[in-house]
Amino acid sequence: QVQLVESGGGLVQAGGSLRLSCTASGRPSSLSTMGWFRQAPGKEREFVGSIRWNGNTYYADFVKGRFTISRNNAKNTMYLDLNSLKAEDTGVYTCASKQGIGTYDYWGQGTQVTVFS
Repeated sequence: QVQLVESGGGLVQAGGSLRLSCTASGRPSSLSTMGWFRQAPGKEREFVGSIRWNGNTYYADFVKGRFTISRNNAKNTMYLDLNSLKAEDTGVYTCASKQGIGTYDYWGQGTQVTVFS
């Protein structure tokens, strides 16, 4: 069993930056793929990006170079650097992990990001 806990959300002005963290405990595997998702009010949850065990990253098109995902396997932590934030980036950001391909097995509770203009 793996537990994921996000932190770093908050209130930020448009154009600003935030760093989100996702720390895994329990029996995390450094070989897992970890991902970030977000859900805006009244909308479906959407994929933001992911990072494989070897550091390869994948991003949704809307990221357009504004967000960066990284991980520190020694700390069982993944990061999401949010830059040039827009009001439409507001939502609950949730991390998840999985082994191999397929669906994500474990999910965090999420952290709120609110961008005001």
